[in-house]
Amino acid sequence: MIKNTEQPSYYSRFPIQPIDFISANKIDFLVGNVIKYVCRYDAKNGVEDLKKAKVYLEKLIERTEQEAKEWTA
Repeated sequence: MIKNTEQPSYYSRFPIQPIDFISANKIDFLVGNVIKYVCRYDAKNGVEDLKKAKVYLEKLIERTEQEAKEWTA
């Protein structure tokens, strides 16, 4: 049995799917993953999805801090 990958049920409550929002706005990979996991956490994997979002957010913070150091060096 193939699962419906077109519109997962945990995203159907939104007027625009996170992937469409991310794509239309050309959002960075790390930011997009934060959006994706935060949007679905309460309808899919709960705290596990929040922890995944946290991983991507921490990577974004690290990258942003590194870029700031490079600009000021």
